[in-house]
Amino acid sequence: MIAASLLTAVVAGALTALSTVVIPRSLRSVVSGAGTALTGVAAIVAGVAALSGEAFSATWSGLLPLSGFAVSVDPLGGLFLAVTGGVAIATGIYAIGYTRHDSRPPQAILPLFVVAMLLVPVAAGIGTFLVCWELMALTSLLLVVTEHRRRRQVASAGRWYAVMTHLGFVTILAGLLVFAGHAGGDSFAALREAHLSSVTRDLVFLLTLTGFSSKAGILPLHAWLPRAHPEAPSHVSALMSAAMVNLGVYGIVRFGFDLLGGGPRWWWLAVLALGAVSAVYGILQAAMSTDLKRLLGSSTTENMGLVLIGTGAAGLFASTGHRDLAALALSAALLHVLGHAAFKTLLFLSAGSVLHATGTRDLDALGGLRRTMPVTTALFGAGALAASALPPGTAFVSEWLLLQALVHGLPASGVATAIAMPLSVAAVALTAGLAVATFVKAFGVGFLARPRGAAAAHESPPSMLTGMGLAAAVSAVLALLPTLVLPAVAKAAGFGDAVTTEAATVRLTAVAGSLSPLLLTLALLAGTVLIVGVLRALSLRRARRDARLWDCGAGPLTPRMEYTATSFAEPLQRVFDDVVRPETDVNVTHHEESAYLVAAVAYRRGVPDRIERRFYAPVLAAVAAWGRAGRKLANGSVHRYLGYGFYTVVAALIALAVTR
Repeated sequence: MIAASLLTAVVAGALTALSTVVIPRSLRSVVSGAGTALTGVAAIVAGVAALSGEAFSATWSGLLPLSGFAVSVDPLGGLFLAVTGGVAIATGIYAIGYTRHDSRPPQAILPLFVVAMLLVPVAAGIGTFLVCWELMALTSLLLVVTEHRRRRQVASAGRWYAVMTHLGFVTILAGLLVFAGHAGGDSFAALREAHLSSVTRDLVFLLTLTGFSSKAGILPLHAWLPRAHPEAPSHVSALMSAAMVNLGVYGIVRFGFDLLGGGPRWWWLAVLALGAVSAVYGILQAAMSTDLKRLLGSSTTENMGLVLIGTGAAGLFASTGHRDLAALALSAALLHVLGHAAFKTLLFLSAGSVLHATGTRDLDALGGLRRTMPVTTALFGAGALAASALPPGTAFVSEWLLLQALVHGLPASGVATAIAMPLSVAAVALTAGLAVATFVKAFGVGFLARPRGAAAAHESPPSMLTGMGLAAAVSAVLALLPTLVLPAVAKAAGFGDAVTTEAATVRLTAVAGSLSPLLLTLALLAGTVLIVGVLRALSLRRARRDARLWDCGAGPLTPRMEYTATSFAEPLQRVFDDVVRPETDVNVTHHEESAYLVAAVAYRRGVPDRIERRFYAPVLAAVAAWGRAGRKLANGSVHRYLGYGFYTVVAALIALAVTR
């Protein structure tokens, strides 16, 4: 089943890409979207088969030089296959309507991007893994710069993404070359049997962690993510944010736990710290953002940070011998990967629906969409609830499991654990609260407020609504019945059963605790109906009359009087002023006749990425200075170039003579 499904996915993706180039333009969106969805269906079948216990491995020695092309599917790879396939189905159906009037080459690249992502978690050799990883990077880069001729920001985002993703690739390549050099082979089986010194293992882990963290959008290598996600087409943004970034987590889990066999405590403390900082900082950036897609991109950094908190906690517990807590923490992290893929697909597709109908992503210019786009409004509201870590949201279950692991990990041995666990709990709790404020802002200001400039919006075509509806349905299932997937998630985690499932109830095996999201949701609904019913019954006893709402004597309310996204976030900005460091600029223009009479006042506020300014600005300045120096050295003189070569050879010979 796995072999047939993988072959179907690859063939379907390749044939779709080829046919999209040669068929008439009017059919390209249908063929591209349907082929991408078919590829996703085949991937889900393969992933479910792997999670059910079926295994598959194969090697084609002539397909790649030196190493051959090796694939192997286990439960961990099957989980990421299924997640990527699910996102591909929703985005493929959505793309039929979204790209209906677009005949550019990215329609052919979309299925290739999906195939590349599917091959990464099944690669079973270093050569295969690196080729698939680079193919994923190149195809996603081409999709990001789709609209570079229309907007200058797209080209800038493409350059940032190209540089960051290839710097990450270089660190992964260096780490895997060191690993293979000491293992005597490049197959994953040979890597598992390798006997590395502690220094070599530490070097391999740090190099691979750097590269995979960059792909996952973890600080401080996150700078590409809030740039590339807003500028890419919305269905591509969904694939990147809900599927591609997950493969960074896959790399950390695969190499850290499986191939390197775990590691010392400080490895996982570093992962835990990176996750906590990324989660808090990412949601702060999202809370301050007024660009809807940039907000969602920063939210991805937050959610990947939460996943790394669970991953780091699992490694920390495993290094101290608490495998039951490690199973719970890693299961929570992988369940959050599933939930995040579902609701972030829904949110990005909904944001694309808004952009498709209004032509803007600016929350300060949106409003009143509930009347003109009722279905999109309801679906975005469902996604906002799912991302807010409140019952009955999708993120609530996984974050509850994560908190259970962190809280019960306090008695675990070691001073480092005793310090790290409370800080991690605080980070998770803070991000949960800020996430609620962030999505209340996005939903309330963008959809429920009075109409502003986007009042003439229209509802999206059926194919787009269908893709969004599929993502919403999966989010609802994961929120209400996580018992359907938790056993498979625990199998993929590989540490043993962390939970037991009884119908709709999740029971923890490592510690005392249980949760029934379905019963909790029914109780909330019953309480809401009861309260509304009592209020309605009391109101019927009084005579009702229509009257204008109290307006403080200022006259009827207008859109200029209501909260914008900027003003909504202003109290949070004040609380976290020392962290976000906003920049404000007030320009006052006076009348020429008198300096005392004001003609206009312009107020601008920006919240720049402080880490980017402190970390990347000096690096970019140094690179620019190096470039200017290089122009002075390369003056076009052949004699000077021959001299450079001569002195380099002499220096190399001297170095060899001294060292040998």
